[in-house]
Amino acid sequence: MLVSEVWKRYKSDKKIEGYSPLTLKMYGYQADLFIRFFGDVSFGSLTTDQLKQYLIEAGEHLKPSSLGHRVRFIRSVFKWAHEEGHILSNPASKLKEPKMGQRIPKFLTDYEMELLWEGCQTVMEKALFEFFYSTGCRIGEVEKLNREDINFTGNSVIVLGKGDKEREVYFSVRCSIWLKRYLDEREDDDPGLFVTQRNPKRRMSIDAIRYTIKRISGRAGIRKEIHPHQLRHSYATHMVNNGAPLEVVQSLLGHEKSETTKIYAHLSGKLRYDLYNRYF
Repeated sequence: MLVSEVWKRYKSDKKIEGYSPLTLKMYGYQADLFIRFFGDVSFGSLTTDQLKQYLIEAGEHLKPSSLGHRVRFIRSVFKWAHEEGHILSNPASKLKEPKMGQRIPKFLTDYEMELLWEGCQTVMEKALFEFFYSTGCRIGEVEKLNREDINFTGNSVIVLGKGDKEREVYFSVRCSIWLKRYLDEREDDDPGLFVTQRNPKRRMSIDAIRYTIKRISGRAGIRKEIHPHQLRHSYATHMVNNGAPLEVVQSLLGHEKSETTKIYAHLSGKLRYDLYNRYF
């Protein structure tokens, strides 16, 4: 069976298993790179040494995190092909991800958050900005939300996270005020929580959401690239700095592993150290 055919069958199976469209899109990109390197050859003809050589050459110009994505894709596809009986042995079973130093998430200070708030000009921008910051949601989670999902009685909403796992998140009173104003002024029939400004109004795509946050940051005059995930990092960091237990932050963020959340505790310590050096 050719590599392209294996990919098509793998993709179909993972859709049934509930893999997110974003994950499958990224894996599709990896599949294209894989075929470009090896050609559309017989999947069963590939050896461990060939796979290692592919990763060695890729590693010359990729960050460890990007190389890790490539390794995970290869292991996943070969494991599936082996379990499905398309190959007799799995040459990717012993491939290991590169070691990565601990990356401290980039977060925004209270001062920068206020500048961003002032950079919001429309009701939609204020509602979107506040929703991201006060819920800590991922961009893909926000993109999928509908108006009817919002519970204004409890200032909460059920989001669909990674692995199609549901969790309840909460938003602030200020977010509730601006969200109500935004929804009340809309005259469109689109079910999406946030829609484009141009007519006909449609659900905001992930790219449109990113562009909106970038536009806000441009007005704020912050000299660094701002993206929605930084608002999620800022949400978590500020909660930890204000004394929130890590297990609570873990639950609100939808992290499966506590180790993922612990980075914010380390970040909090770094922040205190920086402040000590600044003022002592």
